[in-house]
Amino acid sequence: MKSIVKTLLVTAVTAVMATSANAADMVLKFGHVGKPGSLFDMSANEFARIANAKLAGKAEVQVFGSSQLGKDKELLQKLKLGQIDFSLPSSVMSSVSDEFGVFEMPYIIQSRDHMKKVQAALGDTFQDAAGAKGYHILSYWENGFRHITNNTRAINVPTDLQGIKLRTPKGAWRVKMFKLYGANPTPMSFSEVFTALQTGVIDGQENPYAQIASAKFQEVQKYLSITGHVYTPAYVLTSKSGFGKLPADVQAALREAAVETQAYVYETAARLENELLTVIKDAGVAVNVADKAAFIAASKPIYDDYASSVKGGDALISKVQNAAK
Repeated sequence: MKSIVKTLLVTAVTAVMATSANAADMVLKFGHVGKPGSLFDMSANEFARIANAKLAGKAEVQVFGSSQLGKDKELLQKLKLGQIDFSLPSSVMSSVSDEFGVFEMPYIIQSRDHMKKVQAALGDTFQDAAGAKGYHILSYWENGFRHITNNTRAINVPTDLQGIKLRTPKGAWRVKMFKLYGANPTPMSFSEVFTALQTGVIDGQENPYAQIASAKFQEVQKYLSITGHVYTPAYVLTSKSGFGKLPADVQAALREAAVETQAYVYETAARLENELLTVIKDAGVAVNVADKAAFIAASKPIYDDYASSVKGGDALISKVQNAAK
């Protein structure tokens, strides 16, 4: 009898240990390109905190920022290969599917409230576009309203960009936009930008304050021009097939955490807009407010291009614009 009891106890302990080991082995990797202190970094860490509390040991979300697991396009590929579980792409999604290019249209998104209405009205459109490429969107966060920094001159109107070599993300519509404005757009991975600015390979770049300040671009830039030319959402992205293979309760916890994190993201982003502009000014960067009307007027051709070259582009533009009403 003692032998039987001992055997049962050993079996029970072994089962518990195996279960614990399996839970510990279910590590869900979240890769992104944001630097420490960036909105991406804070957003992903808040998601991990919420998700891990909900998962209660069934799995663990671990965050890897600063392009540790790859640059944007590499992260997209690693999602499909199952080498990571989440990424946080922004502008690069316009290269995944044309539908996401609508967010590259200058000044099309007016506010975070507008973006919420777009998500509510057109969420299925973007989810279907992602799904057709093998991805699944868990929630919409943000990269933010983008502004221009450079070492040549203050940018007040589009013609001031003439000849300036400006880093852009690797998205066709952003390149087209800055060519239209007269700049010399240079697509480049975010992790390479600081050195390129420091060495003069490029003259400037465009990003939200949260990316500018966390990457310390203010240390190697003379001018910040507040243009707000594009608002870029960020997408909590997974592999459609990989996510579908997770246990149902794990999927539910991750969905809930991603959606719940959005409020934190928007609140933090709004706060950082004020705080980080001060950080950039205090670093000695000359700041000016650009002529928004001049940029809007110069942007019409890119809307026309998107409407005529992307199937359903004209209707999608109208739906995004009308969502603000």
